Amino acid sequence: MLERWGRLVYRARWPVLILSALSLVAAVLAILAGGPLDPPDIPGETESGRALRLIGRELPARPPSFSLIFSHETRSARDPDFRADVERALAPLTRDPRVARVRTAYDGLPGAVSRDGRRALAVVELRGRAAGFVSLEFSGLPPDVYPALRALVRSDALEVLAAGPIALNHDFTEVARQDLGRVEMIILPLVAALLLLVFGSVVAALLPLAVGGLAMASAIAGTFVLARSVSVSIYAPNIVSMIGLGVAIDYSLFVVSRFREELRERPTPDALARTVATAGRAIFFSGLTVAIGLLGMTLLGLGNLGSMGWAGTMVVAFAVLYGLTTLPALLAVLGPAVNAVRVPFLALGPPEGGRGAWPRLAAMVMAYPWRVLLPVVALLLLLGLPLFHLRVGAGDETALPPEAESRRATDVLRREFPGEDVNRIMVVLDAGRESPLTPERVAQAHALRRWLASRPHVTRVDSFVDLDPSLDLASYQRIAALPRDRRPPELAAALDQLVGAHIALLVVSTERRPSSDEARALVREIRTARPPFDGEVLVAGQTAFDLDFIDLALRRAPLAIGLIVLVTFPVMFLLLDSVLLPLKAVAMNLLSITASFGALVWIFQDGHLSGWLGFTPGPIQTATPLIMFCLVFGLSMDYEVLLLSRVREEYDRTGDNVRAVAAGLERTGRLITGAAAIMAAVFFGFGLARSVIVQAVGIGIGIAVVVDATIVRALLVPAAMRLMGEWNWWRPSWLGRGRARAPDRR
Repeated sequence: MLERWGRLVYRARWPVLILSALSLVAAVLAILAGGPLDPPDIPGETESGRALRLIGRELPARPPSFSLIFSHETRSARDPDFRADVERALAPLTRDPRVARVRTAYDGLPGAVSRDGRRALAVVELRGRAAGFVSLEFSGLPPDVYPALRALVRSDALEVLAAGPIALNHDFTEVARQDLGRVEMIILPLVAALLLLVFGSVVAALLPLAVGGLAMASAIAGTFVLARSVSVSIYAPNIVSMIGLGVAIDYSLFVVSRFREELRERPTPDALARTVATAGRAIFFSGLTVAIGLLGMTLLGLGNLGSMGWAGTMVVAFAVLYGLTTLPALLAVLGPAVNAVRVPFLALGPPEGGRGAWPRLAAMVMAYPWRVLLPVVALLLLLGLPLFHLRVGAGDETALPPEAESRRATDVLRREFPGEDVNRIMVVLDAGRESPLTPERVAQAHALRRWLASRPHVTRVDSFVDLDPSLDLASYQRIAALPRDRRPPELAAALDQLVGAHIALLVVSTERRPSSDEARALVREIRTARPPFDGEVLVAGQTAFDLDFIDLALRRAPLAIGLIVLVTFPVMFLLLDSVLLPLKAVAMNLLSITASFGALVWIFQDGHLSGWLGFTPGPIQTATPLIMFCLVFGLSMDYEVLLLSRVREEYDRTGDNVRAVAAGLERTGRLITGAAAIMAAVFFGFGLARSVIVQAVGIGIGIAVVVDATIVRALLVPAAMRLMGEWNWWRPSWLGRGRARAPDRR
């Protein structure tokens, strides 16, 4: 079928190229139109997500806001000139119709002067409403509002820093966007040089870049279109760029290499048909395995992080589509000119006659399979040892580069403004369809409040049963029983902020950071050992969300991983016509993934390369290992498919397992090395990003690609296949008759 497809593309090469050009124009227009990208959200089925919905539904909404810190190295914040500079800088905001009010230390904002006295805090409240306790989630403001307002605040005399969830949201989005363009400017020249080294021809080297760019543009356009209807992660374009550059260029490299090989023996139409039937078949099945891995992300149920799976799947689909249409059409037009503009001293094509490093390596592995297999497995397991002390957690401002404004502002808030470094844990008392203000529930809330205040590291508890220290439990029960219009005015407003029709809120403050062991232990204790309440008790806040996200990931991961492995098996079976080879492929993938995860922990959690890469060591982002598994599992199959499909070709031709494995390694060794170098360059290039999340994914996958293409594919796979012998090609009789072996054309 694919051979017929290759001949069809040859005949229709010009219409195919015209359609490809039109698709590029459409993609560019969609990219220019853009689409809203969102930071990670809170899954609604978690306890913290349910609590947040109750707060948003039952308690009064609050205006979205962000903070501004004004600083001077020597002047006091109480100096009249300092105040004049602050008011002058804030004047454009006070006149802007999008701003409801601006509060400062000079009009009664409590705690708005820093410990050292040289900084003043201003809170900018915007028009509109956001969910109660907006600090629990990123703001849902239109993306252009905050940057437009922030640009209005300027001061020649004072340093100005913006803080708060809105500022953090903007900086995460902006850093991810800037990383994409900056890293691509570094990667593309390097990839072009590597392609030139692999092909030795300028024309051949340009083809993968063209197809890769076309696939990536189409997928980014599709991501923006998707973002107009569903929540799409701010990191989705980065994933598209990583996967698109790597996979599309790899697939194009496989096709172009096979076409040049076939051209030595056949005219252009036959060479193209044979190329699509062989390399085209390999990239089709490789695309399926990569897409299966990426779609595993959508099964995790981790909020909008699943959108990265859809975005990655789109770029793989476009890479395969253009690899089977646009690229063959270009090759049909070029014919032998694909080798034009050769670069002196760079070899063209694979070594012949058993010469070169790869034939010698193949001979060594075939001769001593046990001596290769055992040390390599031991090495991969050793590299994976750091995985045993993996610690995951939600990302905070430390995932931003040190120079990011909101990160610097958060550091200043914690250091200089008392109370701003507080970690707040929200305890929601849900009475169901009844009122939380019955005498029994008020007594239970009072007991819970006292218990919370006695917990280690708790500095304060705010609730409706301690609004006035002079009142006792009986007084609160009497006030709760009064109609709303008869309550004391000074307490009524506070009650409205903390009590809804069916819920009551207790706010626990602790000085421990949200990702600390002490804060996590406190949340767990509240959930499991608290005094009883006649209703449901839900805990929210950053620490609770962190724990819920980890628990959700642990519960969903086995299903996602199991389905990825399960669906990959029949795809590999259809390609290889073997039962045992797909099982071997999965085992090899798991070994390379273990090694890359160990390196991820060693680098980013233990911080061994933090100085070189410029990040702050800490827990691995909770979703990162799962994202990496889905990506690495699929990408690892890329080289497995290329190697084993060529081995299968040789086995069908000769019927000799040893010769087939050796010949497959010889034929694909140089190609896999070049492809892996290109893909590793792409992923390691993202290690230069300023976002720690992007850095971790890029470097982790880059390590996996290197391990997979060198240690696993060059040594482990051929050694295992040499030892398995004819069992490589076993299939039970009830699966039907295997494909016939081709006649020996040696």
